[in-house]
Amino acid sequence: MADYPDAMGLVRAAALSGRVAMDRVVLGYEERFLRRKRLVTEAGRGVLVNLSETTSAEHGDCFELMDGRLIAIEAAAEPVLEIRGDLPRLAWHIGNRHTPCEIGPDRLVIRDDHVLKAMLLQLGAQVTHAMAPFRPEGGAYGHGRTMGHDHGHGHVPHVFALGHAHGPLHVQTHAFRRVEDEPEVAEE
Repeated sequence: MADYPDAMGLVRAAALSGRVAMDRVVLGYEERFLRRKRLVTEAGRGVLVNLSETTSAEHGDCFELMDGRLIAIEAAAEPVLEIRGDLPRLAWHIGNRHTPCEIGPDRLVIRDDHVLKAMLLQLGAQVTHAMAPFRPEGGAYGHGRTMGHDHGHGHVPHVFALGHAHGPLHVQTHAFRRVEDEPEVAEE
């Protein structure tokens, strides 16, 4: 079966305006963070996703092919932890570890992690394993992942993804630079 034309754009679910996808791809959380990658659709056809920048695609969004057709994006089921208990307190501890988290009215969901599970149990949480699509909250300023921050006062975050037996490990460092006072210019 022939491949689809390249996908050069991403249409957010909220902007679909009744447009209907003609095929779909099922992707895990890490797989939905991409710029250029060949994917295979549910119908068995290949599609090269070739976006202008690395993007966090979300469940319900669509890749737009060069000919205008759409390929829907569905979040794949993956190992997660469902957390119940004192949700504001537990969410604070999860956020303090910069861990992506899905927030529901009666539970929090994070990717399966034995270290975080042990911490949450010590904090009194009820933690259960599940296989479910993982759709964490986006960054503070819209779609995307929380991959560092900049408060506008001279430091620039650097994020590196390192291979790890249980998925990528993100390491964030900060390079600080001092902004010197500009020399005074004598008025003429």
